[in-house]
Amino acid sequence: MQHKLLKLAVTAALVGIAGTTFAAGKTLVYCSEASPEGFDPGPYTAGGTFDASAEAVYNRLVEFERGATKVQPGLAESWEISPDGLTYTFKLRKGVKFHTTDYFKPTRDFNADDVVFTFTRMIDKDQPFRKAYPVEFPYASDMGMDANIAKVEKVDPYTVRFVLKKIDAPFVQNLAMSFASILSAEYADKLLKDGKPQQINQQPIGTGPFVFKSYQKDASIRYDANKEYWKKGEVKLDKLIFAITTDPSVRYQKLKAGECQIMSYPRPADLAGMKADPKLTVPSQAGFNLGYLAYNVKHKPLDKLEVREALDMAINKKAIIDAVYQGAGQAATNPMPPTQWSYDKSIKDAGYNPDKAKALLKKAGIAEGTEITLWAMPVQRPYNPNAKLMAEMIQNDWGKVGIKAKIVSYEWGEYLKRGKAGEHDAMLVGWTGDNGDPDNWLGVNLGCEAVGGNNYAMWCNKEFDDLIVKGKQTTDTKKRTEYYTKAQQIFKKELPWTTIAHSTVYQPMRKDVEGFKISPFGLNSFYGVGLK
Repeated sequence: MQHKLLKLAVTAALVGIAGTTFAAGKTLVYCSEASPEGFDPGPYTAGGTFDASAEAVYNRLVEFERGATKVQPGLAESWEISPDGLTYTFKLRKGVKFHTTDYFKPTRDFNADDVVFTFTRMIDKDQPFRKAYPVEFPYASDMGMDANIAKVEKVDPYTVRFVLKKIDAPFVQNLAMSFASILSAEYADKLLKDGKPQQINQQPIGTGPFVFKSYQKDASIRYDANKEYWKKGEVKLDKLIFAITTDPSVRYQKLKAGECQIMSYPRPADLAGMKADPKLTVPSQAGFNLGYLAYNVKHKPLDKLEVREALDMAINKKAIIDAVYQGAGQAATNPMPPTQWSYDKSIKDAGYNPDKAKALLKKAGIAEGTEITLWAMPVQRPYNPNAKLMAEMIQNDWGKVGIKAKIVSYEWGEYLKRGKAGEHDAMLVGWTGDNGDPDNWLGVNLGCEAVGGNNYAMWCNKEFDDLIVKGKQTTDTKKRTEYYTKAQQIFKKELPWTTIAHSTVYQPMRKDVEGFKISPFGLNSFYGVGLK
């Protein structure tokens, strides 16, 4: 969602947004979909909040490569992991400046004190700043990071050591997530002395590519380029403006009029018009998500592999993607998206084959007219925009091979609760990844420990489980990839799920935008982005 600018190149112009006047120059206007909850990333989980805070104002010790899930150095130049996998030592980057603003002027560069402050605040409720400004840190607690970090220590001004209680292979990936953005300890000390600790959530100070200038709720956020940014050449704009525009059709009108250069979340119905507009480009990629159908392998006849194979090949995925995703989806093959490292490209679907499905059912001794329940979500999710329609299509497909499916649904919370208890036969559900680690897909959704939790297939395969446990207990990426590749092959052979689709992410923008990359995590970053 972008805002207004006609010639956003070298010349300065004046642009009006929500009654405010902005100097243009090299100004990019992004039409965003919502107001941020705040500008202190740790206490939040929403992507729109992270766009406005973590991605613009801050950096992390390690960061995801733009448009990918690979981790690269950030405020830490390098790191070492002890042989027992419990100690992580980070060598910090020197010469990194915190932002100078009219509300704070730093007297020193970024150093170990800032890292210790940031993470101690997350894991210690008695830390003075957290006591003065008490907030919760949902990502840190949900991933067990707050319980697993024994201590964060300053070894010297540019070395920090994390000591863990148990091995956590995705630990470095977790540190690249937006919630782990590094704050200024000096700024926090000043706010504490001034009795204004909550200001950290309203007037942020970071080391990131853009310096916060002002925020007008439900209207706009203004940033200036960080002229002292440590990644030389990465800031190609003079100004960045978020024009907060909640209505997707209004965002589209602003994009067409040149009032913004990039917009978020287009309506599927608008995509054809966007693609036909010579002034616009609509890059897309498979989302970092997966919609799937879980078979409860503890229920007959779904305990038989031939039955699961038959039901899988009886489903016309292409028709589902056309009707349910309106073309905005990619057929899924693996239990993770193609942008996830360790994804096995060699795995293939059995393909749509109702005749073979009938033969398999007959071979398995399944009588024509056998009934099973097919659960359909009552809500729209990123990985499944219309579960009711999808269930009706699957019901029709299965009917053609002699299986009678009864569609069942409950209120969303009840649906998940009953699903975890294993009441279903087959169940539509899905997942959106959020830390770039394969365990976030394979372990959380298919591991033996996840039965009774997110493992809606109730599937516990010892060979598979041994591999994912090994994968989490080693930090060698090559070995982990080998384990996860084998695990995916076992998954596809045993078919606890029919993988349906990864929804496609579209990012409409004007053709004068250069260098923007779609994030697999649904975030929007504007460093490295320029205007022709």
